Amino acid sequence: MSELVSFKCPSCGSPLIYSAEKGRFQCEYCNSDFSFEQVKNADVNADTEFDWGDYKENVSQESLEGTVSYLCHSCGAEVITDAVTAASFCPYCGNTIVMEQNLSGFIKPNGIIPFRIDKKRLMEIVKNYGKGKKLLPRNFFTRQKIEKIQGLYLPFWLYDCHADGTMGFDATRIRTWSDSHYNYTETSHYYVTCDGSMDFAHVPVDGSLRMDDALMDSIEPYDFSDLQEFAKGYLSGFVAERFDEDADSCLDRASGRVKSSVAGTFRESISSSYASLTTSRSNITLQDTSVSYVLLPVYLITLQYGGQNYTFAVNGQTGKIVGDLPMDKKRAAGYFLGISATAAAAILALLTFVF
Repeated sequence: MSELVSFKCPSCGSPLIYSAEKGRFQCEYCNSDFSFEQVKNADVNADTEFDWGDYKENVSQESLEGTVSYLCHSCGAEVITDAVTAASFCPYCGNTIVMEQNLSGFIKPNGIIPFRIDKKRLMEIVKNYGKGKKLLPRNFFTRQKIEKIQGLYLPFWLYDCHADGTMGFDATRIRTWSDSHYNYTETSHYYVTCDGSMDFAHVPVDGSLRMDDALMDSIEPYDFSDLQEFAKGYLSGFVAERFDEDADSCLDRASGRVKSSVAGTFRESISSSYASLTTSRSNITLQDTSVSYVLLPVYLITLQYGGQNYTFAVNGQTGKIVGDLPMDKKRAAGYFLGISATAAAAILALLTFVF
C-alpha cells in the first residue's frame, strides 16, 4: 500500500476543505475555518526542492502505467487510482486524500497557484458564457451539472531563458500621387534586418499527456505573482495530477512559443514603417534555459450533447473560460426560418410600397 496524507480539523478531527473564496481551510462539520499556518504538516518544507537534473539522475525511469493502491486513513478502505493522481477523494467516506509519493522528494513541485475561483463564481462564469447564445440547447448548462465539477490542479513546466535573435525581412513602401492626366503608384523594395535579445520568465507548458495542449494554452495567462511555495494542504478539497510528460519532451513547445514571441516583437517594431513585410531569414537561439515544476488550478467541464462530448476549461485563478458550444438543430432551424419569414415580409412590404 502507498502512503496517503489527509488534513483534519484541529477542533473536531473531520476532513478540511480549502476554500478558494476565503483562501482558508474550512470544516464542513463544525464550521470552523483555519489559516494554512494552523493546519500545515510539520514536514511541509522538509522535502527536497524539485530540480530537473536531480530528477533525471534519480527517478526518471519510474513507471507511470497501471494502477496504484492506497489505504484511506479515515475509514480504512482501499483506494485504487492511476499512477499520476496526486490528490483525490475516498469514494467510500469522501475524505480528501493526498498521494504522498507523487508530491514529495525529487518530485515535490516548486510552487502552486491556489484556486481563487470557487463553485459559486464558477456557476456565474459558465452562465455568462452561455448567455445570449440563441442556438445553445436549453438546459445545456445546469446547476446540477456544474456543482459536480471538481477543481483540478494540473502539472505545468515553467521555463526561463534568454533569447538572442536576428531576422531579415523583404519590405515595401508605396507612394501614390496624381497629376492632371494620370494617377501614379511607386513601390520601393527594401531588405530590412532586425536583431536584439529578450529575457523570458515563467513560460508555461502543461506536463500532462491526457490534457489537450491547445486548450491549456488558451486559458492563459496566469498571474505568476500569486505563485506560492508548494504545500500539500492547498490540495485539500481538490483533485491533482503529477506530470507524466517530462520537461525535456515539453521544451520544444516552450522554445516555439519563445521564438514566436521574439519574431512577433521584431516584426511589430518595424511594421509601421512599411506597407508589407515578408520574413526571409530568421535565426533565434535560446540560452541559459532553466525549468521549474508547478501545479496550476483548472476546472474541466465535459458535457454531452447529441452523442458528442464538449469540453470546457476554466482558469481557476482568473476565471477565463474556453470551449466549443453545441448548436440545437431544431432551434437553429426555427431561428433561420424566423429570419427568412421576417425578410420575406420586409421584401413584400417594399414591393407593395413601390408598386
